[in-house]
Amino acid sequence: MEPLVIETRELTKKFNKFTAVKELNLKVPQGALYGFLGPNGAGKSTTIRMLLGLIKPTTGTIHLFNQDLSIHRLNILSKVGSIVETPSYYEHLTAYENLEITRKILQLPPNEIEKALDIVKLTQWKRQKVKEFSLGMKQRLGIAQALMGNRELLILDEPTNGLDPAGVKEIRELIMSLPEIMNATVLISSHILSEIELMADHVGIIHQGKLLFQGTMAELKTKGRDEVVVKASPLGQAAAFLRNKGYDVTIREGKLYLPGRNINMEILNRELVLSGYGVSHLSEKLGNLEDIFLQLTGEVA
Repeated sequence: MEPLVIETRELTKKFNKFTAVKELNLKVPQGALYGFLGPNGAGKSTTIRMLLGLIKPTTGTIHLFNQDLSIHRLNILSKVGSIVETPSYYEHLTAYENLEITRKILQLPPNEIEKALDIVKLTQWKRQKVKEFSLGMKQRLGIAQALMGNRELLILDEPTNGLDPAGVKEIRELIMSLPEIMNATVLISSHILSEIELMADHVGIIHQGKLLFQGTMAELKTKGRDEVVVKASPLGQAAAFLRNKGYDVTIREGKLYLPGRNINMEILNRELVLSGYGVSHLSEKLGNLEDIFLQLTGEVA
């Protein structure tokens, strides 16, 4: 079993009568790019604030690097870089000057600045004032600040929020490179399903404060309800014929849908054609991440 960089046990946070996070058991393996996925208001940011020691849990424990955060807070957080909401920087200063402030606060060697600028591909703009940066460049500068000091864990809260498609692609490619370049574990929260699907190798899905799924992206995709899609005529008679053959059939938008992974499409087609039905379309529809997410969240009371 892979060692865990983040492990929470029955983590719960209540604000008066409202429970934002409910008995959360996160397990983030070392070296993973872990997508923490859920709609706005699901409890992602509250969880992240607890992981960073910014707010205290109501109950439960947090272990980072196999150490209890409540006991070893300073030692643990020296290994963690983060962006929560929007990065903080001085717009009237250059990228280099902003990182110089971070370097001095963290008491790091001067070469850390050039290293961080190179990783986020801002070297050629290091003397440019941040107020002249695009939103994507500002986000890259925020990531540069977060990774300074050879961080072993990066926690990025909605890092593609507000970016145009080009900026999203830019930040996505940067984040995907970090586990290898930095030899770090990355936890990225997002409400954008397609982004997590493209980036993450592990995923946790949170909804109404509860963790609905946790595992590899490959394991999540096995939960998809694959379907065979058939267009045949006469439609109603073809549906009745297939039901008599033992298939589970639904009719939607003028097509027949047969759920299941083990349907032999060649046999299905032959049965229909030899029985006199006209088959004009036959395909397999694989369950995507959005379908699976809606399926999971729909099961929550």
